[in-house]
Amino acid sequence: MHDAPTIALTKSDITLFQNLGGPGRRPCLILYSGADTGRPFALDAGRVVIGRAPDAAVHIDSPGLSRRHAELTVSDEAVTLRDLGSFNGTHVNDRRIDGEVALREGDLVRLGDLLFKFYEHHSLDAALHDRVYRLATIDAGTEVFNRRYLFDTLRREFRLAKGDRRALSVVCYDLDHFKAVNDTYGHPAGDKVLRESATAVRHALMGVGVLGRLGGEEFAVVLPHVEHGPATELAERLRATVADHVFVLPAPGAPAGATAVHRQTISLGVASLTETMQEVIDLFEAADRRLYAAKAGGRDRVGS
Repeated sequence: MHDAPTIALTKSDITLFQNLGGPGRRPCLILYSGADTGRPFALDAGRVVIGRAPDAAVHIDSPGLSRRHAELTVSDEAVTLRDLGSFNGTHVNDRRIDGEVALREGDLVRLGDLLFKFYEHHSLDAALHDRVYRLATIDAGTEVFNRRYLFDTLRREFRLAKGDRRALSVVCYDLDHFKAVNDTYGHPAGDKVLRESATAVRHALMGVGVLGRLGGEEFAVVLPHVEHGPATELAERLRATVADHVFVLPAPGAPAGATAVHRQTISLGVASLTETMQEVIDLFEAADRRLYAAKAGGRDRVGS
């Protein structure tokens, strides 16, 4: 007999669930991309502006979002959405909208490079659904997105970039000589290096792109709206960030509590969408080839 599946709840989960329910429940958007995946935005009645402007009711500081990107009109009868002349457009279920559109339960709303899911009520069901969604999309060992989410994002961005003739870049990277880390310091220390390096890279991205773990010591970053030159500059920043980070690990063969300093490097490959690329795999493999060229060229460098 198999055990029933369980969901681990944090104190913040329990607090959120206790505050849900009852009359007058408001509609909400739940963020489905970026580092804050799962973050809910309850929508008050009236006009709700979404954008980077400090006075936007739904304020998100993302480079792909216009200052006043889109507006929701929230009433007891319906929630409607319209674009406010944004640079990157507003999409509902992957279709760019022109004019005002009524939202329905479960609609996917894309504003620039941010993805939301719309719920008619900020209910317990919605919160549980998105808790499960987060558990299914985040790599437990590094707290960045997992392979499935990363490729779902890449496929979606590839389709949108081809359709709108806009920029899209990918950076692939892996940790140099990582097997030696496990062999020298042990697997728990190797897990720490994976986790700390991923955190350092995520901070260096400063909200740009989607970082995910492909498996083992291999990672990738999807960069919507980013041309090849800026993507290469960003990759160099990621390389330098990891190279400068000091990893403090348990000293091998020493008494308990003794530590050793470890320096880790990464090799990276950068590729950008071209007219000749017809499939997602064309773009990804171009970045992967340049990663391996960087490794063959001596590691701790960017192949572009």
